[in-house]
Amino acid sequence: MAVKTGKQYTDSLRKIKRNSYILGQKVDDIVDHPINRPAVNAIAESYEIANINDMKAFAAPSSKLCNGPVNRYNALSESVDDMLSRGEMERTVGYRTAVGCPRSTGYDAINAVYSIAYEVDQKYKTPYLERFTRWLKRVQENDLAISGAMTDVKGDREKRPSQQADPDMYLHIVERKPAGVVVRGAKAHQTGAVNCHEHLVMPTRGMNEAEKDYAICFSVPVDAPGLYHIYGRQPSDTRKLESGGSIDVGNSRFGGCETLMVFDDVFVPWEQVYICGENEYTWPLVNRFAIGHRASYGLAGGGVGDVAIGLVVAMAEANGVAHDKIIWDKIADLIICCQTLYGLGLSAMLKGKPTTSGIYFPDYVLGGVAKYNATTLPFQMLRITQDICGGLVATMPGEVDLRHEVIGKYIEKYLRGAAQVPTEHRMRLVRLIECMSLGPLSADLLTMGLHGAGSPYAQKMMILGDYAERIPGLRDLALYHAGIRDKIS
Repeated sequence: MAVKTGKQYTDSLRKIKRNSYILGQKVDDIVDHPINRPAVNAIAESYEIANINDMKAFAAPSSKLCNGPVNRYNALSESVDDMLSRGEMERTVGYRTAVGCPRSTGYDAINAVYSIAYEVDQKYKTPYLERFTRWLKRVQENDLAISGAMTDVKGDREKRPSQQADPDMYLHIVERKPAGVVVRGAKAHQTGAVNCHEHLVMPTRGMNEAEKDYAICFSVPVDAPGLYHIYGRQPSDTRKLESGGSIDVGNSRFGGCETLMVFDDVFVPWEQVYICGENEYTWPLVNRFAIGHRASYGLAGGGVGDVAIGLVVAMAEANGVAHDKIIWDKIADLIICCQTLYGLGLSAMLKGKPTTSGIYFPDYVLGGVAKYNATTLPFQMLRITQDICGGLVATMPGEVDLRHEVIGKYIEKYLRGAAQVPTEHRMRLVRLIECMSLGPLSADLLTMGLHGAGSPYAQKMMILGDYAERIPGLRDLALYHAGIRDKIS
């Protein structure tokens, strides 16, 4: 079976006894835990999309490794069309979940590691690509959800990995054995990791000669001994534990989650190691993962932007201002933000090029520009939703008040907007806006957009670095047009 359904994915998670904690409590049944279940549903939706006939063309491509269809998130990018299809997958998941898909980290990791393993093999005659291909074939055949684990906790930011007072601030090898390696460290902010089947672990930065023990890339199952998943808090996350309905949760169907993954002397067999000590390849690996992920932020942002557009229209109707020109001016701003994100992500894919391995990656500058805009435009978009909503986004009474036998009638009466829109519907719209802009989904839509795949400054440095060779020529171009030079160099 190469393409699972959402139910088959969810059922498969229940068979895994991972070492996970939520709010200080060890949780055996993390799949159905109320705080985590919306995040499970978001990944499950990526499985469902691959089974919809009208979407299979981009969501379930054929793979040469298993001679059949696989989920897009487990596929290799072997052409520009593959990257464009990935873009459609990202926007579709964002559209259908209002949060995006955690499996995108796995996709970017798979393609980055495949391309680097190929190049390391070419130079050192190592067996990395053969190992990785066997692993990927199993992943595709079983439609496993993979998380790409890159971000180390970093400790003292002024010091390199080898200079840290505590060497565990960056994940590293602590022992080499005949059968494999033992690793120690942690990976922070790991999106959806606890709801995946396996992790593909990578270095978080370029390593130097003194840091060969940090130049390690491997795969490990989510239930590996010594591996801990500590659930990250999100704003208003405990509302999911409240009884009495679904209104106050905001988006009760879908959500996101991040975990701190602790590797407490985890053993990794050699068969699951894909780079070990080849430190000169760590920066290219980080860069290739990052550029795919950066471009994807624009594409997924377009899908979530579609939700924001519809939400503003519905909120305007509930408030009785659906025909106001000012409202439609704001909706036009939303559409522009949404399509800017999508267009930048898509253009990065369209202008992408192959590496020597045959794996394609997005254009570095356009991907960086897409990610840079993903650090600002979602904030603008959700500011507009709050503007339309009004002060209720931060002051509205709860669902328990609406259902109360004494005060419920006052909530029903005084929180109504337009007469034709039920009070409960208006309250649900307000809570969804709160959820996306202030609540649990703000962690994914805003904070992750700001810091995921690099901060705004990191994008600027990458863009300037790529333009470094072009700057002198562009200066000469300006001198030519100013009449100072006689020809274009």
